[in-house]
Amino acid sequence: MIYILLILSVVAGVLLGKYFGQKEKFSKNLLILSAGFLITICLNEVFPQVYTSDIGNLGIFVIAGVLLQMVLEALTKGFEHGHFHHHGESNILPMALMVGLFIHAFIEGIPLANETNPFSPYLMGIVFHNLPISFILGAFLFNRKSSKTSYPSILIVGLFALASPFGMLLGNYFNPAWQPYFLAIVGGIFLHISSVIIFESNKNHNIDWSKIGLVILGVSLALMMHLFHDHSHVGHHH
Repeated sequence: MIYILLILSVVAGVLLGKYFGQKEKFSKNLLILSAGFLITICLNEVFPQVYTSDIGNLGIFVIAGVLLQMVLEALTKGFEHGHFHHHGESNILPMALMVGLFIHAFIEGIPLANETNPFSPYLMGIVFHNLPISFILGAFLFNRKSSKTSYPSILIVGLFALASPFGMLLGNYFNPAWQPYFLAIVGGIFLHISSVIIFESNKNHNIDWSKIGLVILGVSLALMMHLFHDHSHVGHHH
Protein backbone atom coordinates (compact mmCIF):
# COMPACT_ATOMS: atom_id res chain seq x y z
CA MET A 1 0.00 0.00 0.00
CA ILE A 2 2.81 2.42 0.91
CA TYR A 3 4.68 1.62 -2.32
CA ILE A 4 1.50 2.34 -4.31
CA LEU A 5 0.96 5.66 -2.48
CA LEU A 6 4.53 6.79 -3.21
CA ILE A 7 4.25 5.91 -6.91
CA LEU A 8 0.74 7.40 -7.27
CA SER A 9 1.83 10.71 -5.70
CA VAL A 10 4.40 11.11 -8.49
CA VAL A 11 2.12 9.92 -11.32
CA ALA A 12 -0.75 12.18 -10.15
CA GLY A 13 1.57 15.18 -9.89
CA VAL A 14 3.06 14.58 -13.35
CA LEU A 15 -0.38 14.25 -14.95
CA LEU A 16 -1.53 17.47 -13.28
CA GLY A 17 1.63 19.18 -14.53
CA LYS A 18 1.11 17.86 -18.05
CA TYR A 19 -2.41 19.28 -18.29
CA PHE A 20 -2.23 22.31 -15.98
CA GLY A 21 1.49 23.06 -16.25
CA GLN A 22 0.96 26.49 -17.77
CA LYS A 23 -0.72 27.66 -14.55
CA GLU A 24 2.41 28.84 -12.77
CA LYS A 25 0.43 30.40 -9.91
CA PHE A 26 -1.17 27.02 -9.16
CA SER A 27 2.20 25.23 -8.99
CA LYS A 28 3.63 27.98 -6.76
CA ASN A 29 0.66 27.71 -4.37
CA LEU A 30 0.99 23.93 -4.29
CA LEU A 31 4.68 24.31 -3.40
CA ILE A 32 4.01 26.81 -0.60
CA LEU A 33 1.26 24.60 0.86
CA SER A 34 3.56 21.56 0.77
CA ALA A 35 6.39 23.58 2.35
CA GLY A 36 4.22 24.47 5.34
CA PHE A 37 3.28 20.81 5.67
CA LEU A 38 6.88 19.64 5.27
CA ILE A 39 8.48 21.98 7.80
CA THR A 40 5.84 20.97 10.38
CA ILE A 41 6.49 17.25 9.77
CA CYS A 42 10.20 18.02 10.05
CA LEU A 43 9.90 19.80 13.42
CA ASN A 44 7.14 17.64 14.96
CA GLU A 45 8.00 14.18 13.63
CA VAL A 46 11.51 13.89 12.25
CA PHE A 47 13.56 16.00 14.67
CA PRO A 48 11.97 14.66 17.89
CA GLN A 49 12.80 11.11 16.73
CA VAL A 50 16.32 12.15 15.79
CA TYR A 51 17.07 13.93 19.06
CA THR A 52 15.42 11.40 21.37
CA SER A 53 17.60 8.60 20.02
CA ASP A 54 20.61 7.50 22.09
CA ILE A 55 23.11 8.74 19.50
CA GLY A 56 24.95 12.00 20.10
CA ASN A 57 26.05 14.57 17.50
CA LEU A 58 23.18 13.79 15.11
CA GLY A 59 22.98 17.51 14.37
CA ILE A 60 26.03 16.98 12.13
CA PHE A 61 23.93 14.63 9.98
CA VAL A 62 21.10 17.20 9.81
CA ILE A 63 23.65 19.74 8.52
CA ALA A 64 24.96 17.04 6.13
CA GLY A 65 21.38 16.72 4.80
CA VAL A 66 21.20 20.49 4.22
CA LEU A 67 24.57 20.44 2.40
CA LEU A 68 23.62 17.35 0.39
CA GLN A 69 20.45 19.10 -0.80
CA MET A 70 22.52 22.12 -1.83
CA VAL A 71 24.75 19.82 -3.91
CA LEU A 72 21.73 18.07 -5.45
CA GLU A 73 20.28 21.44 -6.41
CA ALA A 74 23.39 22.09 -8.48
CA LEU A 75 22.17 19.14 -10.56
CA THR A 76 18.45 19.94 -10.51
CA LYS A 77 18.81 23.75 -10.67
CA GLY A 78 16.38 24.23 -7.80
CA PHE A 79 13.67 22.12 -9.37
CA GLU A 80 12.45 21.09 -5.91
CA HIS A 81 11.24 24.60 -5.19
CA GLY A 82 9.92 25.55 -8.60
CA HIS A 83 12.89 27.34 -10.11
CA PHE A 84 12.92 25.67 -13.50
CA HIS A 85 11.19 28.61 -15.20
CA HIS A 86 13.93 31.00 -14.08
CA HIS A 87 16.50 29.21 -16.21
CA GLY A 88 16.75 28.49 -19.89
CA GLU A 89 15.61 24.96 -20.57
CA SER A 90 19.05 24.14 -21.94
CA ASN A 91 20.50 24.75 -18.46
CA ILE A 92 18.81 21.64 -17.12
CA LEU A 93 20.27 18.44 -18.48
CA PRO A 94 17.72 15.63 -18.20
CA MET A 95 20.48 13.29 -17.03
CA ALA A 96 21.60 15.63 -14.22
CA LEU A 97 17.98 16.24 -13.29
CA MET A 98 17.28 12.51 -13.22
CA VAL A 99 20.31 11.78 -11.00
CA GLY A 100 19.55 14.66 -8.62
CA LEU A 101 15.87 13.81 -8.20
CA PHE A 102 16.57 10.08 -7.88
CA ILE A 103 19.13 10.52 -5.06
CA HIS A 104 16.83 12.99 -3.30
CA ALA A 105 13.77 10.67 -3.40
CA PHE A 106 15.81 7.52 -2.71
CA ILE A 107 17.23 8.92 0.56
CA GLU A 108 13.75 10.07 1.64
CA GLY A 109 12.46 6.52 1.17
CA ILE A 110 15.04 4.81 3.43
CA PRO A 111 13.46 5.83 6.80
CA LEU A 112 10.15 4.30 5.60
CA ALA A 113 11.62 0.79 5.99
CA ASN A 114 9.27 -1.31 8.15
CA GLU A 115 6.64 1.46 8.17
CA THR A 116 3.21 -0.18 7.95
CA ASN A 117 0.88 2.77 8.51
CA PRO A 118 -0.20 4.34 5.18
CA PHE A 119 -1.18 7.50 7.09
CA SER A 120 2.06 8.02 8.98
CA PRO A 121 2.91 11.76 9.02
CA TYR A 122 6.40 11.13 7.63
CA LEU A 123 4.94 9.24 4.66
CA MET A 124 2.32 11.94 4.12
CA GLY A 125 5.13 14.50 4.20
CA ILE A 126 6.84 12.72 1.30
CA VAL A 127 3.55 12.35 -0.60
CA PHE A 128 2.71 16.06 -0.16
CA HIS A 129 6.28 16.91 -1.15
CA ASN A 130 6.17 14.65 -4.24
CA LEU A 131 3.04 16.27 -5.66
CA PRO A 132 4.43 19.76 -6.43
CA ILE A 133 7.82 18.41 -7.57
CA SER A 134 6.04 15.97 -9.90
CA PHE A 135 3.71 18.75 -11.07
CA ILE A 136 6.74 20.87 -12.05
CA LEU A 137 8.39 17.80 -13.60
CA GLY A 138 5.29 17.07 -15.69
CA ALA A 139 5.03 20.71 -16.78
CA PHE A 140 8.72 20.84 -17.67
CA LEU A 141 8.95 17.52 -19.52
CA PHE A 142 5.64 17.40 -21.35
CA ASN A 143 4.98 21.05 -22.18
CA ARG A 144 8.26 21.79 -23.92
CA LYS A 145 8.30 22.89 -27.55
CA SER A 146 10.36 19.86 -28.50
CA SER A 147 8.15 16.79 -28.80
CA LYS A 148 11.10 14.41 -29.15
CA THR A 149 11.52 14.07 -25.40
CA SER A 150 8.67 11.61 -24.77
CA TYR A 151 10.80 8.49 -24.24
CA PRO A 152 13.46 10.07 -21.95
CA SER A 153 10.66 11.99 -20.19
CA ILE A 154 8.78 8.80 -19.33
CA LEU A 155 12.06 7.26 -18.13
CA ILE A 156 12.76 10.24 -15.84
CA VAL A 157 9.23 10.08 -14.39
CA GLY A 158 9.50 6.29 -13.93
CA LEU A 159 12.83 6.54 -12.12
CA PHE A 160 11.60 9.34 -9.87
CA ALA A 161 8.39 7.41 -9.05
CA LEU A 162 10.39 4.29 -8.12
CA ALA A 163 13.19 6.04 -6.20
CA SER A 164 11.45 6.32 -2.79
CA PRO A 165 9.97 2.78 -2.95
CA PHE A 166 13.45 1.49 -3.85
CA GLY A 167 14.94 3.38 -0.87
CA MET A 168 12.25 1.92 1.38
CA LEU A 169 12.91 -1.59 0.09
CA LEU A 170 16.67 -1.29 0.52
CA GLY A 171 16.20 0.26 3.97
CA ASN A 172 14.87 -3.10 5.21
CA TYR A 173 18.36 -4.56 4.73
CA PHE A 174 20.21 -1.83 6.60
CA ASN A 175 21.15 -2.08 10.24
CA PRO A 176 18.16 -0.70 12.25
CA ALA A 177 20.65 1.29 14.34
CA TRP A 178 21.33 3.44 11.26
CA GLN A 179 17.74 4.72 11.18
CA PRO A 180 18.40 7.93 13.20
CA TYR A 181 21.26 8.85 10.86
CA PHE A 182 19.05 8.57 7.78
CA LEU A 183 16.23 10.45 9.51
CA ALA A 184 18.67 13.23 10.46
CA ILE A 185 19.87 13.55 6.84
CA VAL A 186 16.27 13.63 5.54
CA GLY A 187 15.42 16.19 8.25
CA GLY A 188 18.15 18.43 6.85
CA ILE A 189 16.85 17.96 3.29
CA PHE A 190 13.25 18.75 4.36
CA LEU A 191 14.37 21.76 6.39
CA HIS A 192 16.37 23.21 3.51
CA ILE A 193 13.67 22.76 0.86
CA SER A 194 10.76 24.00 2.98
CA SER A 195 12.63 27.00 4.38
CA VAL A 196 13.82 28.09 0.92
CA ILE A 197 10.22 28.02 -0.37
CA ILE A 198 8.76 29.73 2.71
CA PHE A 199 11.43 32.39 3.19
CA GLU A 200 12.02 33.32 -0.44
CA SER A 201 11.73 37.08 -0.54
CA ASN A 202 8.51 38.47 -1.96
CA LYS A 203 8.51 41.21 -4.55
CA ASN A 204 9.50 44.49 -2.88
CA HIS A 205 9.41 42.59 0.44
CA ASN A 206 5.70 43.27 0.86
CA ILE A 207 3.64 41.00 3.08
CA ASP A 208 2.16 38.29 0.90
CA TRP A 209 -0.99 37.32 2.80
CA SER A 210 -1.93 34.53 0.41
CA LYS A 211 1.50 32.95 0.92
CA ILE A 212 1.16 33.22 4.72
CA GLY A 213 -2.33 31.70 4.49
CA LEU A 214 -1.09 28.77 2.43
CA VAL A 215 1.79 28.12 4.85
CA ILE A 216 -0.65 28.19 7.79
CA LEU A 217 -2.96 25.79 5.94
CA GLY A 218 -0.06 23.40 5.28
CA VAL A 219 1.05 23.64 8.91
CA SER A 220 -2.53 23.03 10.14
CA LEU A 221 -2.93 19.92 7.98
CA ALA A 222 0.34 18.49 9.27
CA LEU A 223 -0.53 19.32 12.89
CA MET A 224 -3.91 17.59 12.56
CA MET A 225 -2.16 14.52 11.21
CA HIS A 226 0.42 14.72 13.99
CA LEU A 227 -2.22 14.96 16.74
CA PHE A 228 -4.37 12.10 15.46
CA HIS A 229 -1.46 9.75 14.79
CA ASP A 230 -0.29 7.02 17.15
CA HIS A 231 3.35 7.81 17.88
CA SER A 232 4.24 4.61 19.65
CA HIS A 233 6.14 3.14 16.74
CA VAL A 234 6.71 5.84 14.13
CA GLY A 235 9.97 5.49 12.29
CA HIS A 236 11.28 2.80 14.60
CA HIS A 237 12.25 -0.66 13.50
CA HIS A 238 10.56 -3.55 15.25
